[in-house]
Amino acid sequence: MSPHTFHTLPSLRRAVRGICEAHRLPSHNGARLLLSVARMATAALDSGGPVRLEAVERTAPGGKTLLAVTLHAGPAAASPSPADLPLPGQATAEGTVAWHLPLREGEGPPLSAVLPAPQGAATALARTREGAATEAYEAEIAALESDLAGALSRVDTLSTELDRLKDELAETNSGVLALYVQLEERDEQLRRAHGKILRELEDALRPPPITVSGMELAVHYAPADTDAPTGGDFYDWLLLPDGTVHITVVDALGHGVRSTRSALNVTHAVRTLALEGHPLESIVARTHDILVPFDPEIMATVLLARIHPETGALRLANGSHPPALVVRADGSAGYLEVRGRGIGFPLPGSESVLEDTLHEGDVLMLYTDGLTESRRDPIEGEARLAKTAQAHARRPVREIPGAVAEDMHTVILHADDTLALAVRRTENPQVKSPLAGQS
Repeated sequence: MSPHTFHTLPSLRRAVRGICEAHRLPSHNGARLLLSVARMATAALDSGGPVRLEAVERTAPGGKTLLAVTLHAGPAAASPSPADLPLPGQATAEGTVAWHLPLREGEGPPLSAVLPAPQGAATALARTREGAATEAYEAEIAALESDLAGALSRVDTLSTELDRLKDELAETNSGVLALYVQLEERDEQLRRAHGKILRELEDALRPPPITVSGMELAVHYAPADTDAPTGGDFYDWLLLPDGTVHITVVDALGHGVRSTRSALNVTHAVRTLALEGHPLESIVARTHDILVPFDPEIMATVLLARIHPETGALRLANGSHPPALVVRADGSAGYLEVRGRGIGFPLPGSESVLEDTLHEGDVLMLYTDGLTESRRDPIEGEARLAKTAQAHARRPVREIPGAVAEDMHTVILHADDTLALAVRRTENPQVKSPLAGQS
C-alpha cells in the first residue's frame, strides 16, 4: 500500500505505536522500533521536510510472516547510521530504512486500520502547527526516549550476560555429567575387580572335588550380593581313613568377610576332629568348645553327613541346620530330621545321630536356608524344595544343585547366600583313592 506522510514526531510516534499494538509486537521489539523510527525521522522533520511511513506484511522464503516497516526520510547528514539504532535497519541510497519483524499467524488487523488515511493540505498544515510544540514538551519527550534507550541498552547487556551464563552453566553441567559418568564407570570397574578377587579367594578356600567310586557329588553356591560374593555358607568333603565320605555344610551368621572367617573356622575344626576319629555325635559340641573361647560372638548352624560308598550307610548329625532331603530312586522324597543346636547356641550339639541307607539311584541333598527361605516361609520352602528336587533328580548330578536353586529362586523376597550340595549313589561302589587330609 502507498506510504503515509507525517510532518511531526508526535503523529509519527502515534502511528508506530498503533502498528505495534495492532500486531501485538513484544514490548521490547515495539520500543526498539519506536525509538529507531523517531531517531531516523528527527533530522528530516527538524529541517522542515515530511517523512513517509509504510507498513506491509510479507512472506519470507521459509513461509514465515514478517511485518516490513519502511521509513522514507530522504538523505540527512545528521541521521544516525541504521546499524547503530536500537533496532538495526537496512538502509538504501535513496534515504529509506526498512525494518523486518516476525509476526505470528493470524495476528494484526489490515494495515489500513493501523496507519492513518492520507491527509489534505489543510490537515497537513494543522499537523505542522501541532508539531510546533513547546520546547519543554519536546525536551521531556527526548528525555523519556533517552531513558528508554538506556533501559533497552541495559536489557541488551543483561541478555548478553544471561546467554553467557547459560553457556557457562551448560558447559559446567556437561563437564559434571562427564565426570559423573567417569566416576560411575570407575566405580563399576572397581566393584567388578573387587568381586573377582573375592570370588577367586573364596574359590581357593573351598575344598577341591573328590572322586569316589559309587558316588557322584556336585555343589552350587550363590552369594546374596554379587558385588560382595563372600559369605557364611561353606561346605567341606573328604575321605576318612576308614573309607567313608565325610561332608560338612555350614551357615555362619551374617554376610561378608567376617561370616566367611567364621564358616572357615567351623569347617577346619570339624575336619580336624573328624580326621582325629572323634565320634560323629560329639563333633558339633566339641567344635563349639574349641571356637567360642576365641570368638565369643560366633554363631553357625552345621550339618554333618557320613556315607559309606560300598554299603550306602548314611549317618547324620545336626546343629540347628535345615534337614537333609533324600529323593529315592523310585521318585519318593522325604526329609531326614535330626534335632540339635548349633555352634554359639545354648546347649550346643546334635541330640542324636540319624542312620539311614542310600540305595543305588538315591539322591541326597544338603543345603543352607537361603535355598528354602527366599520367600520368608521355611515350611512352604521345604515343600517346594521336595517337589523341585524330585523334578530334577534324574538329571546328571552336576546339573542338579544349580537347576534346583534356579527353580527355588524364581521369586526372591529375602535374598540370602545359597548353597546346595547333591550326592547320588551309583552302582558297584569302590573307593578309587583315599584323599583324607586333602584341603
